[in-house]
Amino acid sequence: MTDIQDIDVLILGAGINGAGLFRDLCEQGLRCVIADKGDFGGGTSAAPSRLIHGGIKYLETGELRLVAQSTLERNLLLKNAPHLVRPLPTVIPIFSWLKGVGAALRTLLGSTTAPRSRGVLLMKTGLAMYDFYGRRHRVMPRHQLWSRKRAIREIPPITPRIVAAGQYYDATVALPERLVWELLAEGMRASPQSQALNYATLEGAGGAVLRLDTPAGLQALRPRIVVNAAGPWIDRVNAALGAPSRLIGGTKGSHILLDHPDLIATLKGRMIYFEADDGRICLVFDYLGRALVGSTDTRDDDPDNVACDDAEIDYFLDALRGLLPGLSFDRSQIVYAYSGIRPLPASDAANPGLISRDHSAPVAEPDGARSWPIISLVGGKWTTFRGFAEEVADLVLDRLGQARRFDTKLAPIGGGRDYPADPEAWAESAARGIGTSPARAARLLARYGTTAQAILTVEGAAPEMLADADYSIPELDWLVRHESVQHLADLVMRRTPLAVTGHLSRRDLDRIGALCAATLSWDAERRTREIQDTEALLVTRHRLRLS
Repeated sequence: MTDIQDIDVLILGAGINGAGLFRDLCEQGLRCVIADKGDFGGGTSAAPSRLIHGGIKYLETGELRLVAQSTLERNLLLKNAPHLVRPLPTVIPIFSWLKGVGAALRTLLGSTTAPRSRGVLLMKTGLAMYDFYGRRHRVMPRHQLWSRKRAIREIPPITPRIVAAGQYYDATVALPERLVWELLAEGMRASPQSQALNYATLEGAGGAVLRLDTPAGLQALRPRIVVNAAGPWIDRVNAALGAPSRLIGGTKGSHILLDHPDLIATLKGRMIYFEADDGRICLVFDYLGRALVGSTDTRDDDPDNVACDDAEIDYFLDALRGLLPGLSFDRSQIVYAYSGIRPLPASDAANPGLISRDHSAPVAEPDGARSWPIISLVGGKWTTFRGFAEEVADLVLDRLGQARRFDTKLAPIGGGRDYPADPEAWAESAARGIGTSPARAARLLARYGTTAQAILTVEGAAPEMLADADYSIPELDWLVRHESVQHLADLVMRRTPLAVTGHLSRRDLDRIGALCAATLSWDAERRTREIQDTEALLVTRHRLRLS
């Protein structure tokens, strides 16, 4: 018979909201288990626009509290995870002087139609408000308003229809799935009795005990509180727990990545945040050398089979052609596509873009044989995960009769711990001690923060490299051994950006498969199956072209 473990909190779902809560609760000294039916950060949290942003568009829907929280959390992440979150100068093309003011006022007062053709006056007002809300822990410059002449000089291929442009600063997260993992690792460091379990299936939910089928075997847990952090799967998980709900009304967001050197050169490290011809907001920016284009916002409730479809791709390419007529765009430039379901609150709003991105945490109290309450994490956005976690952690602590003992506001995350004020000097010193090049040390510092020191030590002076990508065999082996990799896809899609950037070749996939097999003791059949399954997933759902 499986031993029953008494724990404080069980979190079901290891996306960004679950991981943020796990880290916070573990820092309070609680014994927690977080479990996901797939890999950590492998669901909706793997499919964002890769932005850490204050939500400038929420100004026009009157969600001022959300803008204030989002801009603060953005600034905190730039300080706490500087290896993963970096400033992103953003340009908004403006196509009129006065349009949109009336529509913005109607939206602010509750209209379900978004403003169109936001003019210079409206944008200037919005950017000034955005700077005001972003003043706490400010780390980036204030906005600028560009003349038409300057905008065309800065971005020569842009459409001549513009009358001006605004530039402001937000941020981007280079490797979102790594940030999820690093939060989990921080939690387990703070509370060694706590566990993070991937590929864990909920087997039984009756009475006081919950059973999880994990790669390491069956676990029986008796939690005091259960948190449902399953994102778009929340209602399904609540049904399995015996507490049916209708909390989620998801929308689909798709993105593509382009191999387009001329576009990358045009962007100069900036994002262009623009209005497509139908009034919807799109974006394009340099993501690790590829042009990331997004995003759609349509009703969808099937997170297990979501994928970027042909109509969405046509929409993106047409939007880019309208914005940048001086460049050419076609399907041959696509190296990767992805899509996810936003776990937004259930809503009857006619316009999905106007559904609130705020968050809530409704509670289903104990009922019958179920002795524990269920707290469901509804809504939210990537940027605000820490603030959301703090709110829910305080709710949990109150129910358990404990006081908060640790504030996560200024707590570094993973490789952000002891991050050097002078990265160049750090790289030179680290390289000197190992015999490698400062450029290699700087590259790994940018990927892993100060965790790079351990990987550089394992690599040595002359590591064996992949044939077609700038990753070493010892580096990948270290990730497999230390970051709970269970499948080949975990390594190439989430612990690294090899797949999403389109830099994964067939021969490198075979080599990485061999590495995983050796480290994880797979037999020949398992190795072959892992390679075939990963290739099929990348080619069919993500449009990766393996060469």
